[in-house]
Amino acid sequence: MKTLAAPLRCSIPSITSRIRFFINNNNGRITTTCTTNRHLLSLSKSSSTNRRPMASSTQSPSQSASFEDAATDVFQIIKDHQEKAARLPPVEEVKTILHYGVRGILSTFSQKYDGYPSGSMVDFACDASGSPILAVSSLAVHTKDLLANSKCSLLLAKDPEDRTDLVITVHGDAVPVPMEDRDAIRTAYLARHPEAFWVDFGDFQFLRIEPKVVRFVSGVATALLGSGEFTKEEFAAAKVDPIYQFSKPVTSHMNKDHQEDTKLMVQGSTSVPVDFAYMVDLDSLGFNVKAGYQGTNFKLRIPFPKRAENRKDVKTLIVEMLQAAKSRVN
Repeated sequence: MKTLAAPLRCSIPSITSRIRFFINNNNGRITTTCTTNRHLLSLSKSSSTNRRPMASSTQSPSQSASFEDAATDVFQIIKDHQEKAARLPPVEEVKTILHYGVRGILSTFSQKYDGYPSGSMVDFACDASGSPILAVSSLAVHTKDLLANSKCSLLLAKDPEDRTDLVITVHGDAVPVPMEDRDAIRTAYLARHPEAFWVDFGDFQFLRIEPKVVRFVSGVATALLGSGEFTKEEFAAAKVDPIYQFSKPVTSHMNKDHQEDTKLMVQGSTSVPVDFAYMVDLDSLGFNVKAGYQGTNFKLRIPFPKRAENRKDVKTLIVEMLQAAKSRVN
């Protein structure tokens, strides 16, 4: 297995670079209040629509240095927290995200255009081993490509709107599913796509992408670039996290009814006074949030105090974290 640094789900450099942009260009007003014993840092900057130029003659060298120190402190506080935050092993995270994925970009070798790569947006599901399953029509161009050349790749972005988040690519061969496996595969596919009644049409068949290599990359365009790859044996042996299945109901409830509680837990865990925070997803070791701080949005990993074994544990741990955060405030 060739694996580089594990991915961090936080666009930390965007915080620092944005603060330094305002400092270096003197286009924004930044005041700082640092409470070092609690590792809290409060920054207040003017909005982009109400910037007032700051005369360089009124800015002493010590003030400039303090602004730079403040930006570094914000970066360091979050960086230190994220490096220590418990998270799934990369291969388990990748397999879990893929397992619960529903749509990706399939790349094939075009038969019509001299073997040039051809891309298609496709629905998929995963079988018990984690191999992606496609339900394809014989009329589709990508089906004809795959039947002529089985080599392909399937790309899945965890968050298509965030290029710094996890992107997974499965390289493998798409082969027809044997008839003896069809019922199990059909059940797995319909579990992800319950309205796909057309899978029973006569011109449709199931293809399984048998992975050769599974790659991931995260932190694109940041200083936190992480990437790696797994062999088919490593990927097959990895487990799907059992708690991730509760992400949608738990995060929906928290975001609808308890946003202030989530914000408080993030502040208690990171010691950064974020302006808002809402949950993105969760697993057995913690949850991921999208947070805002002084006009900058980023993602953070918030660890549980201990591993959650079931959905009841998730609730118990969240209550425990909230109580601990409130006690720090009081």
